[in-house]
Amino acid sequence: MKTPAELFSLTGKVAVVIGGTGVLCGEMASGLAAAGAAVAIVGRDAVKAKDRLDKITAAGGKAEFFSCDATSKAGLQQLLADVLAKLGRVDIVVNGAGINSPTPFFDIPEDEFDRILTVNLKGVVLACQVFGKHLVTQGSGSIINLGSASGLTPLSRVFTYSASKAAVHNLSKNLAREWATSGVRVNILVPGFFPAEQNRKVLNPERVAQIMGKTPMKRFGEPQELVGATVLLASDAGSFITGIELVVDGGFDCMAI
Repeated sequence: MKTPAELFSLTGKVAVVIGGTGVLCGEMASGLAAAGAAVAIVGRDAVKAKDRLDKITAAGGKAEFFSCDATSKAGLQQLLADVLAKLGRVDIVVNGAGINSPTPFFDIPEDEFDRILTVNLKGVVLACQVFGKHLVTQGSGSIINLGSASGLTPLSRVFTYSASKAAVHNLSKNLAREWATSGVRVNILVPGFFPAEQNRKVLNPERVAQIMGKTPMKRFGEPQELVGATVLLASDAGSFITGIELVVDGGFDCMAI
Protein backbone atom coordinates (compact mmCIF):
# COMPACT_ATOMS: atom_id res chain seq x y z
CA MET A 1 0.00 0.00 0.00
CA LYS A 2 1.48 3.33 -1.09
CA THR A 3 1.42 6.31 1.22
CA PRO A 4 -0.34 9.48 0.04
CA ALA A 5 3.03 11.07 -0.67
CA GLU A 6 4.02 8.08 -2.80
CA LEU A 7 0.70 8.12 -4.65
CA PHE A 8 1.16 11.74 -5.73
CA SER A 9 4.89 11.42 -6.49
CA LEU A 10 5.99 11.63 -10.13
CA THR A 11 9.61 10.75 -9.45
CA GLY A 12 11.10 8.83 -12.36
CA LYS A 13 8.34 9.89 -14.76
CA VAL A 14 8.56 12.15 -17.81
CA ALA A 15 5.82 14.63 -18.69
CA VAL A 16 5.39 16.28 -22.08
CA VAL A 17 3.52 19.58 -21.78
CA ILE A 18 2.40 20.86 -25.17
CA GLY A 19 1.66 24.55 -24.75
CA GLY A 20 3.98 24.69 -21.75
CA THR A 21 5.27 28.14 -22.64
CA GLY A 22 1.82 29.61 -21.87
CA VAL A 23 0.63 30.85 -18.50
CA LEU A 24 -1.67 28.01 -17.48
CA CYS A 25 0.25 25.07 -18.92
CA GLY A 26 3.46 26.67 -17.70
CA GLU A 27 2.19 26.49 -14.13
CA MET A 28 1.04 22.94 -14.73
CA ALA A 29 4.54 22.10 -15.98
CA SER A 30 6.04 23.63 -12.85
CA GLY A 31 3.69 21.58 -10.70
CA LEU A 32 4.58 18.35 -12.48
CA ALA A 33 8.27 19.12 -12.03
CA ALA A 34 7.77 19.91 -8.34
CA ALA A 35 6.10 16.50 -7.96
CA GLY A 36 9.26 14.89 -9.33
CA ALA A 37 8.71 14.53 -13.08
CA ALA A 38 11.23 15.51 -15.71
CA VAL A 39 9.29 17.90 -17.93
CA ALA A 40 9.48 18.51 -21.66
CA ILE A 41 8.12 22.00 -22.26
CA VAL A 42 6.83 22.19 -25.82
CA GLY A 43 6.16 25.43 -27.68
CA ARG A 44 7.42 27.82 -30.33
CA ASP A 45 8.81 30.67 -28.24
CA ALA A 46 12.23 29.84 -26.79
CA VAL A 47 12.31 33.13 -24.86
CA LYS A 48 9.07 32.36 -23.03
CA ALA A 49 10.32 28.82 -22.47
CA LYS A 50 13.50 30.09 -20.83
CA ASP A 51 11.54 31.95 -18.17
CA ARG A 52 9.66 28.78 -17.28
CA LEU A 53 12.78 26.60 -17.40
CA ASP A 54 14.59 29.00 -15.07
CA LYS A 55 11.71 28.86 -12.57
CA ILE A 56 11.63 25.08 -12.62
CA THR A 57 15.38 24.62 -12.28
CA ALA A 58 15.58 27.28 -9.55
CA ALA A 59 13.07 25.20 -7.59
CA GLY A 60 15.18 22.09 -8.03
CA GLY A 61 13.22 20.54 -10.88
CA LYS A 62 14.28 19.18 -14.26
CA ALA A 63 12.95 20.54 -17.54
CA GLU A 64 13.96 20.83 -21.19
CA PHE A 65 12.51 22.93 -24.01
CA PHE A 66 11.45 21.32 -27.27
CA SER A 67 10.33 23.37 -30.25
CA CYS A 68 7.48 21.85 -32.23
CA ASP A 69 4.60 22.71 -34.52
CA ALA A 70 1.93 20.82 -32.60
CA THR A 71 -0.45 20.89 -35.58
CA SER A 72 1.94 18.76 -37.68
CA LYS A 73 1.93 14.99 -37.30
CA ALA A 74 5.48 14.79 -38.60
CA GLY A 75 6.49 17.47 -36.13
CA LEU A 76 4.87 15.56 -33.25
CA GLN A 77 6.52 12.32 -34.32
CA GLN A 78 9.87 14.09 -34.26
CA LEU A 79 9.00 15.55 -30.86
CA LEU A 80 8.35 12.08 -29.47
CA ALA A 81 11.66 10.85 -30.86
CA ASP A 82 13.48 13.88 -29.43
CA VAL A 83 11.95 13.49 -25.97
CA LEU A 84 12.77 9.78 -25.88
CA ALA A 85 16.34 10.50 -26.94
CA LYS A 86 16.79 13.29 -24.39
CA LEU A 87 14.71 12.17 -21.42
CA GLY A 88 14.41 8.43 -21.99
CA ARG A 89 10.66 7.84 -21.72
CA VAL A 90 7.19 9.40 -21.77
CA ASP A 91 4.56 8.83 -19.08
CA ILE A 92 2.37 11.93 -19.07
CA VAL A 93 1.14 14.11 -21.94
CA VAL A 94 -0.62 17.45 -21.46
CA ASN A 95 -2.33 18.87 -24.54
CA GLY A 96 -2.79 22.53 -23.74
CA ALA A 97 -2.10 24.59 -26.85
CA GLY A 98 -5.08 26.77 -27.72
CA ILE A 99 -6.26 29.98 -29.38
CA ASN A 100 -9.47 31.98 -29.10
CA SER A 101 -11.40 34.76 -30.82
CA PRO A 102 -14.43 36.92 -29.93
CA THR A 103 -15.57 37.37 -33.56
CA PRO A 104 -19.39 37.57 -33.85
CA PHE A 105 -20.85 34.43 -35.43
CA PHE A 106 -21.95 35.93 -38.76
CA ASP A 107 -18.54 37.57 -39.18
CA ILE A 108 -16.33 34.53 -38.55
CA PRO A 109 -14.07 34.18 -41.59
CA GLU A 110 -13.21 30.72 -42.85
CA ASP A 111 -9.50 31.14 -42.24
CA GLU A 112 -10.10 32.06 -38.59
CA PHE A 113 -12.45 29.11 -38.11
CA ASP A 114 -9.93 26.76 -39.71
CA ARG A 115 -7.05 28.16 -37.63
CA ILE A 116 -8.86 27.71 -34.30
CA LEU A 117 -10.04 24.19 -35.17
CA THR A 118 -6.55 23.27 -36.35
CA VAL A 119 -4.83 24.38 -33.16
CA ASN A 120 -7.49 23.46 -30.61
CA LEU A 121 -8.78 20.19 -32.06
CA LYS A 122 -6.57 18.83 -34.83
CA GLY A 123 -3.46 19.37 -32.71
CA VAL A 124 -4.98 17.33 -29.87
CA VAL A 125 -6.09 14.58 -32.26
CA LEU A 126 -2.61 14.32 -33.76
CA ALA A 127 -0.85 14.38 -30.39
CA CYS A 128 -3.14 11.65 -29.12
CA GLN A 129 -2.39 9.58 -32.21
CA VAL A 130 1.37 9.97 -31.88
CA PHE A 131 1.82 9.87 -28.10
CA GLY A 132 -1.23 7.71 -27.45
CA LYS A 133 0.15 4.95 -29.66
CA HIS A 134 3.44 5.08 -27.78
CA LEU A 135 1.69 4.90 -24.39
CA VAL A 136 -0.64 2.09 -25.47
CA THR A 137 2.34 0.10 -26.73
CA GLN A 138 4.13 0.86 -23.47
CA GLY A 139 1.08 -0.27 -21.50
CA SER A 140 0.88 2.76 -19.24
CA GLY A 141 0.44 6.51 -19.26
CA SER A 142 -1.80 9.48 -18.58
CA ILE A 143 -3.05 12.01 -21.14
CA ILE A 144 -4.53 15.26 -19.86
CA ASN A 145 -6.38 17.28 -22.46
CA LEU A 146 -7.20 20.88 -21.63
CA GLY A 147 -10.91 21.44 -21.99
CA SER A 148 -12.92 24.53 -21.18
CA ALA A 149 -16.03 25.71 -19.37
CA SER A 150 -17.29 26.41 -22.89
CA GLY A 151 -16.87 22.72 -23.70
CA LEU A 152 -19.46 21.92 -21.03
CA THR A 153 -21.96 24.70 -21.77
CA PRO A 154 -21.48 26.97 -24.80
CA LEU A 155 -20.38 30.51 -23.95
CA SER A 156 -21.40 33.59 -25.89
CA ARG A 157 -18.85 35.43 -28.07
CA VAL A 158 -16.45 32.48 -28.45
CA PHE A 159 -18.34 30.34 -30.96
CA THR A 160 -15.47 28.55 -32.68
CA TYR A 161 -13.53 28.09 -29.46
CA SER A 162 -16.59 26.57 -27.74
CA ALA A 163 -17.13 24.15 -30.63
CA SER A 164 -13.48 23.11 -30.66
CA LYS A 165 -13.38 22.48 -26.92
CA ALA A 166 -16.65 20.53 -26.93
CA ALA A 167 -15.02 18.29 -29.54
CA VAL A 168 -11.93 17.86 -27.34
CA HIS A 169 -14.16 16.75 -24.47
CA ASN A 170 -15.91 14.19 -26.69
CA LEU A 171 -12.65 12.95 -28.21
CA SER A 172 -11.10 12.49 -24.78
CA LYS A 173 -13.98 10.40 -23.49
CA ASN A 174 -13.84 8.21 -26.58
CA LEU A 175 -10.12 7.62 -26.15
CA ALA A 176 -10.55 6.93 -22.42
CA ARG A 177 -12.99 4.16 -23.34
CA GLU A 178 -10.78 2.77 -26.11
CA TRP A 179 -7.57 2.65 -24.07
CA ALA A 180 -8.89 1.79 -20.61
CA THR A 181 -7.68 -1.81 -20.77
CA SER A 182 -4.30 -0.77 -22.20
CA GLY A 183 -3.17 1.02 -19.06
CA VAL A 184 -3.61 4.49 -20.58
CA ARG A 185 -5.89 7.03 -18.91
CA VAL A 186 -7.33 10.04 -20.75
CA ASN A 187 -8.97 12.87 -18.86
CA ILE A 188 -10.13 16.43 -19.47
CA LEU A 189 -8.93 19.16 -17.13
CA VAL A 190 -11.54 21.93 -17.35
CA PRO A 191 -10.40 25.37 -16.20
CA GLY A 192 -13.03 27.96 -15.45
CA PHE A 193 -12.08 31.59 -15.93
CA PHE A 194 -8.38 32.21 -15.65
CA PRO A 195 -7.10 35.47 -17.20
CA ALA A 196 -4.69 33.75 -19.63
CA GLU A 197 -3.56 35.11 -22.99
CA GLN A 198 -6.29 33.61 -25.15
CA ASN A 199 -9.22 35.06 -23.20
CA ARG A 200 -7.96 38.51 -22.21
CA LYS A 201 -9.33 39.94 -25.46
CA VAL A 202 -12.90 39.11 -24.44
CA LEU A 203 -12.62 40.20 -20.79
CA ASN A 204 -14.07 43.69 -20.97
CA PRO A 205 -15.75 45.14 -17.82
CA GLU A 206 -19.21 43.94 -18.86
CA ARG A 207 -17.94 40.43 -19.48
CA VAL A 208 -16.09 40.35 -16.16
CA ALA A 209 -19.26 41.40 -14.33
CA GLN A 210 -21.21 38.60 -16.03
CA ILE A 211 -18.59 36.03 -15.08
CA MET A 212 -18.41 37.16 -11.47
CA GLY A 213 -22.21 37.07 -11.26
CA LYS A 214 -22.12 33.35 -12.07
CA THR A 215 -19.00 32.43 -10.06
CA PRO A 216 -19.75 31.63 -6.40
CA MET A 217 -16.16 32.37 -5.35
CA LYS A 218 -16.42 35.84 -6.97
CA ARG A 219 -12.92 35.80 -8.43
CA PHE A 220 -10.82 34.50 -11.29
CA GLY A 221 -8.69 31.42 -10.87
CA GLU A 222 -4.96 31.68 -10.26
CA PRO A 223 -2.79 29.54 -12.58
CA GLN A 224 -1.24 27.60 -9.69
CA GLU A 225 -4.73 26.44 -8.71
CA LEU A 226 -4.61 24.00 -11.63
CA VAL A 227 -1.59 22.19 -10.22
CA GLY A 228 -3.41 19.95 -7.73
CA ALA A 229 -5.82 18.64 -10.34
CA THR A 230 -2.97 18.14 -12.80
CA VAL A 231 -0.88 16.08 -10.40
CA LEU A 232 -3.92 14.02 -9.39
CA LEU A 233 -4.66 13.09 -13.01
CA ALA A 234 -0.99 12.47 -13.83
CA SER A 235 -0.07 10.36 -10.82
CA ASP A 236 -0.92 6.99 -9.30
CA ALA A 237 -3.32 8.87 -7.02
CA GLY A 238 -5.61 8.98 -10.06
CA SER A 239 -5.03 5.38 -11.17
CA PHE A 240 -8.79 4.62 -11.39
CA ILE A 241 -9.74 7.96 -12.95
CA THR A 242 -10.31 8.06 -16.68
CA GLY A 243 -12.76 9.76 -19.02
CA ILE A 244 -13.71 12.50 -16.56
CA GLU A 245 -14.11 16.25 -16.89
CA LEU A 246 -12.31 17.55 -13.81
CA VAL A 247 -13.67 21.07 -13.40
CA VAL A 248 -11.60 23.76 -11.64
CA ASP A 249 -13.79 26.83 -11.85
CA GLY A 250 -14.66 28.34 -8.47
CA GLY A 251 -18.17 26.95 -8.78
CA PHE A 252 -19.05 28.49 -12.16
CA ASP A 253 -20.53 25.28 -13.60
CA CYS A 254 -22.76 24.59 -10.58
CA MET A 255 -24.53 27.97 -10.63
CA ALA A 256 -27.41 29.18 -12.76
CA ILE A 257 -29.20 32.26 -11.35
